[in-house]
Amino acid sequence: MEYLVLARKFRPQTFEDVAGQEHVVKTLRNAIGQGRVAHAFLFSGPRGVGKTSVARILAKSLNCEKGPTPVPCNVCSNCLEITNGSSLDVREIDGASNRGIDEIRELRENVKFAPAAARYKIYIIDEVHMLTREAFNALLKTLEEPPSHVIFIFATTENHKVPATILSRCQCYDFRRISLAEIAENLGKVAQAEKIKISSTALSWVAEAGDGSMRDAQSIFDQVISYAGMNINDTDVEEILGLVDRKYLFRLSEAILQRNAGACLIILEEAYLAGLDMKHFYQMMLRHFRNMLLVKIVADGGSAFDITPEQIEKLKIQVQNATRETIQRYVEILIAEEESFRRSQEARLKLETIIVKMAYLEPIIPIGEIISTIEAIEQKLNRGCNDGEKIAPRPISTYTPALKATAKTDMENFSPAGDTKIKDHAVEYKPAANLAELCNNFKKFIKKENPPLAAKIESAEFLGYNSGTLVLGFPKGYIFLDDINEKSQKNRLEQVAGEFFQEAVTIKITETEAEKANVPGNNGRGKNNAQNEIRREAMNNPVLQKVLDEVDGAEIVEIKTRTDKSR
Repeated sequence: MEYLVLARKFRPQTFEDVAGQEHVVKTLRNAIGQGRVAHAFLFSGPRGVGKTSVARILAKSLNCEKGPTPVPCNVCSNCLEITNGSSLDVREIDGASNRGIDEIRELRENVKFAPAAARYKIYIIDEVHMLTREAFNALLKTLEEPPSHVIFIFATTENHKVPATILSRCQCYDFRRISLAEIAENLGKVAQAEKIKISSTALSWVAEAGDGSMRDAQSIFDQVISYAGMNINDTDVEEILGLVDRKYLFRLSEAILQRNAGACLIILEEAYLAGLDMKHFYQMMLRHFRNMLLVKIVADGGSAFDITPEQIEKLKIQVQNATRETIQRYVEILIAEEESFRRSQEARLKLETIIVKMAYLEPIIPIGEIISTIEAIEQKLNRGCNDGEKIAPRPISTYTPALKATAKTDMENFSPAGDTKIKDHAVEYKPAANLAELCNNFKKFIKKENPPLAAKIESAEFLGYNSGTLVLGFPKGYIFLDDINEKSQKNRLEQVAGEFFQEAVTIKITETEAEKANVPGNNGRGKNNAQNEIRREAMNNPVLQKVLDEVDGAEIVEIKTRTDKSR
């Protein structure tokens, strides 16, 4: 006896056998039971999901000798002839090879004749979207008002190509992709009926390879049986389906998450030498990272996205230490580069550059985590204020310390810009008053010319100015001291000072002892040191540093405590 492939041998023969199309099956059964059967139907959906099978079952239900009935008997002559494709009253026409106006004219002439033996004359036209415009136009009038004994059933994978005039004359049913679980369940029944030993994991792999198509999955299962026999091991399924290639995906994604570009290139080299097509591998990568993102977002609901249980567990382990934002960024990179990669003549080289770009991507910290960390820093700063003063919540870019220092008062000849009493560039003042006035004028001038720089020297004290040399004193351990001593910052400060003093200025920076705070019962130096330590810790916080690195032009301008008791 001629061998019958699984897709034909296990084709649904009743509505109950149809998998994954409950909405269509229920409507058709109710229509038959209520005697409300339309004269034209359009079944649309992906390949291999049951459109033609449902059309045949509908034809049997209408022409069964016990019908019309929602449950055809499948034993009467009409049912058997429709099942075998030999019925004179149920014609299956291929729209791709009978697409011209002549074929449709012949069909229009034949519909006038009564059925030979059945109740209805039924025309099933597969891939109806392939008909020409003229053929559709010739069919319109007959489709709108066919004889009472004629029913049209159209099937198509591209219903958007069917003219609206045809759609408006049909009852339209959209067939869906079949879920992985439903396909695996059906394959399990097939394996049991055929007495084939295969694991549920292997069945899930075959179902996944079917990509939502029952027919494709059954055809692949047929191929697996031919390869491995009646006793199928997981290794056999991996080999024939090419699932061995998946190990490169998991290794590659792991190396990308670890930001190990060298390992990424080595893994890609191994995949290339193993014979993997780079463009196909790119599509596998895109789907793999999409699965990672789905598992990261929905966790235990990953099975709803047709990912095998085994793969879900592996993905959960892989993404547990990665943020959703980071994985989403990887997917966005792959999508953005897809078109240029497809056009590239050097697929391997292009893929290497994309992978390296992904590997060197800094992990993205969720904005909520950044905000919560900043709030924790503010709370810690508040707790560090021993005298009860509160730190007002302010943007990161407006914080700078405000500690005072004890300044030496011996200052010889100096020339403050704008002073009307300048005489031969040497004016004598009382040291304390003149230093304070000069310091305030200088800071106001810098604040106008360069506000960020002015914030960083807010705590500076003038220790002396003589012969173009300005000595600035900062409290010991001052948080911005290293920044001010940096060459570019110091040059900028000397340039502004030169404009203020109207001559070339060299700046010398020294550390001074912080003065005791004038607060009864408190040790001022201890308090200042404690606050300074907290601020230094805040400045070195990795989240804060990450914000500064990620945001172009961002810098911390001021960290300032406030004594407003109401805040």
